[in-house]
Amino acid sequence: MDIDKIVQDSYNAVSELLDIVDLLEGDIFVLGGSTSEITGNKIGTASNPEIGEKIIKKIIPLIKKNDIFLAVQCCEHLNRALVVEKESAVKYNLEVVNAVPHKKAGGSLSTAAYKHFENPVMVEKISGHAGIDIGDTLIGMHLKHVVVPVRIDIKKIGEANLTLARTRPKLIGGERGRYTEHSKHLN
Repeated sequence: MDIDKIVQDSYNAVSELLDIVDLLEGDIFVLGGSTSEITGNKIGTASNPEIGEKIIKKIIPLIKKNDIFLAVQCCEHLNRALVVEKESAVKYNLEVVNAVPHKKAGGSLSTAAYKHFENPVMVEKISGHAGIDIGDTLIGMHLKHVVVPVRIDIKKIGEANLTLARTRPKLIGGERGRYTEHSKHLN
């Protein structure tokens, strides 16, 4: 297992998605991932803190450079709650819940995020603008409607399936409706 390649592929996938979706300042980027799946194991069975740490430490500067917020999804043992910066919880009026992720309840990515965020808090749900799902962790529940899949050349991170998504506003009005060419979302 080449951890450096896993970390670089994760960074490249996030970077490419950010180039494609053109997020606005302050938008929310959701990251879900299973380090168990990355290493070829069944989700939730072989959490790998080293991989979680390295991915989070590599991605945080990219997120900050793009002036957006990162929300890192926990595993099912914490009901897929998310680690966010307190600033984003305040901006989006998110209800903070009391939990601290760890290797056996939350997973390695969320545990690393909680450790490396400036002012981490946990929230139960969020409506993100785009995201990346490493290992089929089901981040769709934390994205705005309407979710649109994004395809890139990278299909896997380690042994884990890679899914990328962006969102767009709902199209309403049926056949009489007219729509903008580029449907930017409103916060």
